[in-house]
Amino acid sequence: MKNLNISLCVLLIALVRLGGSAPSSFNYGDALDKSLLFFEAQRSGKLPLQQRVKWRGDSGLQDGFQQGVDLVGGYYDAGDHVKFGLPMAYSVTMLAWGAIEFSKEITYLNQMGHALWAIKWGTDYFVKAHTQPNVLWGQVGDGVSDHYCWERAEDMTTSRGAYKIDEQHPGSDLAGETAAALAAAALAFRPYNSSYSGLLLVHAKQLFTFADRFRGLYDDSISSAQQFYTSSGYSDELLWAATWLHLATGDEYYLKYVVDNAVYMGGTGWAMKEFSWDNKYAGVQILLTKILLEGKAGPYADTLKQYQAKADYFSCACLQKNDGYNVQKTPGGLLYVREWNNMQYVSSASFLLAVYSNYLSATKANLNCPDGQTQPQELLNFVKSQADYILGNNPADMSYLVGYEAKYPLHVHHRGASIASIFSLHSEVGCTQGFELWYNRAESNPNVIFGALVGGPDKNDGFSDDRSNYEQTEPTLSGSAPLVGIFAKLQSLYGNIGKGAPVQFLHSISSSWNVGGATYYRHRVIIKNTSSKPISDLKLVVKDLTGSLWGLSSTEEKDTYELPQWQKVLNPGSECIFVYVQGGPQAKVSIKSFQ
Repeated sequence: MKNLNISLCVLLIALVRLGGSAPSSFNYGDALDKSLLFFEAQRSGKLPLQQRVKWRGDSGLQDGFQQGVDLVGGYYDAGDHVKFGLPMAYSVTMLAWGAIEFSKEITYLNQMGHALWAIKWGTDYFVKAHTQPNVLWGQVGDGVSDHYCWERAEDMTTSRGAYKIDEQHPGSDLAGETAAALAAAALAFRPYNSSYSGLLLVHAKQLFTFADRFRGLYDDSISSAQQFYTSSGYSDELLWAATWLHLATGDEYYLKYVVDNAVYMGGTGWAMKEFSWDNKYAGVQILLTKILLEGKAGPYADTLKQYQAKADYFSCACLQKNDGYNVQKTPGGLLYVREWNNMQYVSSASFLLAVYSNYLSATKANLNCPDGQTQPQELLNFVKSQADYILGNNPADMSYLVGYEAKYPLHVHHRGASIASIFSLHSEVGCTQGFELWYNRAESNPNVIFGALVGGPDKNDGFSDDRSNYEQTEPTLSGSAPLVGIFAKLQSLYGNIGKGAPVQFLHSISSSWNVGGATYYRHRVIIKNTSSKPISDLKLVVKDLTGSLWGLSSTEEKDTYELPQWQKVLNPGSECIFVYVQGGPQAKVSIKSFQ
């Protein structure tokens, strides 16, 4: 793959100011890295040698074979093992949008390889699932039979039937969202692999044409999806796909499509307070506002201004500046949209406001709300408030991103995480046996599913860490996908990146292994002097260290270490490396003193 270096490390960047104190804001780089790890935990199919989530194994290797089509790969949706096409495609769209909009920030964190890999795991599957111009396989597995069992993906005994849409059984919402995902991914891959980008664009165009010409709701054709991902309509997906195709191709046909259908399909009519796998209107409205702000609307400016008015409505409603017509918030300050898995609506709304802030800033524009004019920075302040709530600044003082910091949900509603890995428990865990031995146990999950964003608290900030409480403890692809862009943006703003910080820590997980049902990690930390002056007598504090450490010299002071004797001075641009091994969360490294 051209110029694409998919690193095998997990890069987590924390920057420390001269003065000896740790950053006051959260380590968004760490949160970004863990969010990408979640997608590796959700992989279906033959896992690569570079797989970093070691408690997972190959699974779903016969998917589609009964129907004579290769549907191996893709992602499991949540805590179950169904591959639902609509939310999977939306998640890939959001991953790709993050890689496009925040490419500089993600690249600086050395995470672009992992981000593109996460996107490609989905797009490779979509290309295989699009077997003919007007045929798309939209689901593998049955939710009812899957939920009857509690077993690892590697042990699956449930139905792996595959379901498709075609000319006689249309699904404009599913085909449209998949077209949007492929078009957005084509943009994301264009600087790195132009031939792959071109392939994705061919499929995206065909799927949009299929979605537009043969209209219908996908869950009328794939009835087994109705109980789990019922579609409220397909007009938003058609506008969404056309918008992404215009951005990916520059073809005016697609821009004219969203203008000509603006009223009929609700693009300029619907004022939304939600953006999700089912409802794309706010995303369409903000993307089209970008075209308007950049002066590229041409003869369509009047209609795009109507789209902008609805983009402003959504943003102002999130900011609580919409003349009373606001998105509800919890007492602790979290957006609250729905009882079931509310965090997915928080992450999606936060992402939209982060990109809208970029668009406004780039064109020196402000957001006009009924309650007053708002500068782009206020949108970012809102994004930070929601991200900080997710990461621990909330009434429960816990992170809702699994594996981040010391306190996070331990009883995540996730089959693979809650059952001992196939590499440590070699015997098969049967369908109902899993409920008896693992689902109902009081102990914590044996596998930490890093980066999983759980459903989160209720409208009063209440949260119960219970495996059976799936509304609050189950993670989803659609909840985690927007986080990649959000955390990259926040790390660039509040992580001191590129702002003269003289000491930089590059913290990576270089390997992991399972012993007796527990997972251990080898952590590698690079200390780099990014200043123009030598640093001597550097002393570090390493907190929460439970394993062994190599590469630093211990001192008589508790948790305090110094550089080895042969490297007492860090010259400008030079580095020192140390490693440690432990299970659970990573240790916390900070500067104590230096000269």
